[in-house]
This record gives sequence, C-alpha cells and structure tokens, in this order.
Amino acid sequence: MSIRKAGMTRKHLSDLVMKSIFRISAFASVAIVVLIGLFILREALPAFREIGVWKLLTGTEWRPGQNLFGLLSMIAGSGLVTLGAIVLGLPLALGCGIFMAEIAPAWIRGIVKPSIELLAGIPSVIFGLFGMVVLVPLVRGIDYPGNAGFGLLSASIVLAVMILPTIASVSEVAIRSVPDEYRQGALALGSTRWETIRKVILPAARSGILSAVVLGLGRAVGETIAMIMVIGNSVMMPTAAGGDPLGIFLSRARTLTGNIAVEMNYATGLHSQALFATGVILFLLIMVINSTARALMARSMGSSR
Repeated sequence: MSIRKAGMTRKHLSDLVMKSIFRISAFASVAIVVLIGLFILREALPAFREIGVWKLLTGTEWRPGQNLFGLLSMIAGSGLVTLGAIVLGLPLALGCGIFMAEIAPAWIRGIVKPSIELLAGIPSVIFGLFGMVVLVPLVRGIDYPGNAGFGLLSASIVLAVMILPTIASVSEVAIRSVPDEYRQGALALGSTRWETIRKVILPAARSGILSAVVLGLGRAVGETIAMIMVIGNSVMMPTAAGGDPLGIFLSRARTLTGNIAVEMNYATGLHSQALFATGVILFLLIMVINSTARALMARSMGSSR
C-alpha cells in the first residue's frame, strides 16, 4: 500500500512540475510580446506627440531632413505588395496542399514535400537575388510608361514564392485532418473526386486553411530584405503612370519594414522615434490581421455546427 502511495505521490509531483513548466512557458511567451510592444511604444511616444498620429498615418511625404514624416505611401506599398502576393501565391499554394493531401501518390509526395520544405528554408536574400537577376529583367520587358522592372509586381511575385511553403504545408495538414468518413460518404453518394474535395473536404478544413493564410499574411507583411532588393525602394505613392489601374503594380514603392531597415542605422532624434512609430503601426497591423482571422475562424466553426 505504501509503495502504491509513493508511486502516486511521485506521479502527482511530476504532473505538478510539468504543469508549472508549461504555465511558465505560456506566460513567458505573453510577457515577451508585451515587453516588445511596450518598448517600441515607449520609443515611439515622442514621435506620436510631436508629429501626431493622424499626420503619420495620412502624410504622403517622408523627408526626415525637412521634418516630414508621412507613412501613407509606405502603408500603401505594404498593402499592395501583400495583396499581390496573396492573389498570386494563394491559389498555387492551396492547389499544392490539395495535391499532396488528396491526389499525389506516396512516391510523388515524397519528392514534392521535401522540396517545399527546402523552399521554406532558403534565406530571403537569395529570393531577393533571384528577383533582381531573373524577375526584374522579365518585368522590365513589359512595355509600360516608367516601368524599370523594380516595383510592386516583381516584389509580389517574389513574396508569393516565399509564402507558398507556409500556406501549402499548413493547408495540407488541415486537409489531412478531415476524417476519412467524409470522403467515403461523399463518394458513396455519387460525388466525383473533385466534387468531394470542393464541396466536402475544403469546407471541413477551412479553419485550418484560414490559419495557413494568416501565417502567410504575417510572413508577407514582415518580409524585409527581399522587398528592399526588388521593389525599387522609393518613397512614393504607388501610381499607374499609363492610366491603367493594374499598371500600379509596375510602380516603385517602399514597404514599412523596408523603411525601418534602410534608415534605422543613421537615424537620430525625431527621425529615429518616427521609425519606432512605424514599428508600432506594423505591430498593430499584425494584431488586426490575427484578430480578424480568429474572428473569421470562430464564425466559420460556429456556422459549421
């Protein structure tokens, strides 16, 4: 009896220790995020007070030498390049995830999946070099006023390739997690394989697919080095020089992350504080994306019940 009691005591102690470790890990993760946010906010407060939040968000000119700190053009650049990357990369990544999870034989999956994982491990500067050497000359071949090859289109293509492994891998896991009974039931009712995927499996896996898209968005919004190398890195509002709305993607631009990376090394005083304010805006932007995604996932899960 005493041996059994001692064994139960040891198990109970082990459970308490592991619970404490997991609790500390969770609180440490939250504390790190909070501390980073507070540090950036503290450094940015003088800029918010002196320049004004509204002027920072709506100003179109960024000239530190003249105390002009407007971030609207860079917010537009970040938004457009992320939109372009999602439009180009999401169909390809989702198709890749569906192929690996539902269609590909084991031997093909054994080739495709490691290749995608390898793509995820390539440093971003390599993507930037590829964009400069290969994509920029190709885009430069498009006959359009003011097109120099460097711009939003080149950056969007590079970014689409960079987010592809994240979205494809997470989507594959989400699709594989759908119970086999769903597939068997749909096929038994006379559905084709494509109808089963489109009408049964994808709706059942949509919360996981949405999570994959959010992770891809986070990667797209936060990418820096590759964007600096191919986007033209000009502080200007993206415009369509030829009047065609799609021509805006041939315009040069600068992203919020690129602005911080390019200027932080030599920035001082109000200039440095404005760059920290840029970081606060990025921080809030990521929080908005994550919160929106969580709300959409909760809504989709509620509607599926």
